[in-house]
Amino acid sequence: MLEELKEKVFQANLQLVKYELVVLTWGNASAIDREKGLFVIKPSGVPYDTMKASDMVVMDLEGNKVEGDLNPSSDTPTHLELYRSFPDIGGVVHTHSSWACSWAQSGRDVPAYGTTHADFANGCVPCARGLTEEEVKGEYELNTGKVIVEEFAKRGIKPDECPAVLVHRHGPFTWGKDAFKAVENALILEEVSKMAFQTEQISKFDSNSDIGIEQYLLDKHYQRKHGKNAYYGQK
Repeated sequence: MLEELKEKVFQANLQLVKYELVVLTWGNASAIDREKGLFVIKPSGVPYDTMKASDMVVMDLEGNKVEGDLNPSSDTPTHLELYRSFPDIGGVVHTHSSWACSWAQSGRDVPAYGTTHADFANGCVPCARGLTEEEVKGEYELNTGKVIVEEFAKRGIKPDECPAVLVHRHGPFTWGKDAFKAVENALILEEVSKMAFQTEQISKFDSNSDIGIEQYLLDKHYQRKHGKNAYYGQK
């Protein structure tokens, strides 16, 4: 079942290792078949160097395992909530990449300081609120997804205009049209998180430093790549 999608999800998970976004088993990628109402996700705690495409687990949108000999990722309920709430996304990635996690652990958004960030997201990458003790002791992973969705609704952010979020004290989730795009967005998030930190460090040496991208410049870079009249790249 969904053998082609399993292979793609397997390869996307291997890309997390290739791009040094995960160590050990700290991360997962998934992808959904919207027509069938099923998604495929990495099994829980399986090392990347022994994992096979056939190990991928098929889930339905009610959270039931449809196919697979192994347990799905412990983050499956978070992926599920994102698929149910963001109907246009096709893939989800979660990592514990160092720079993005550092911002998440500090409880801060990743600010938009330059055009590299603006090419990626139409504003800051939000850090969602922390989960309450009750939410953590309850359906923790499901509540993690709900907090992400809540944050985007509260701020009026469209998930296609910012394909990433930080979970407070936890780490990043990214998404895209498929699992490979979600991996790409995880890589970009890690880079802009690093750049933002370095920008703030450099600014400490000059009290007159001026950091923070101008709105008109952010708009230009975001729209030229993602807008209705985008002209970046090839048609």
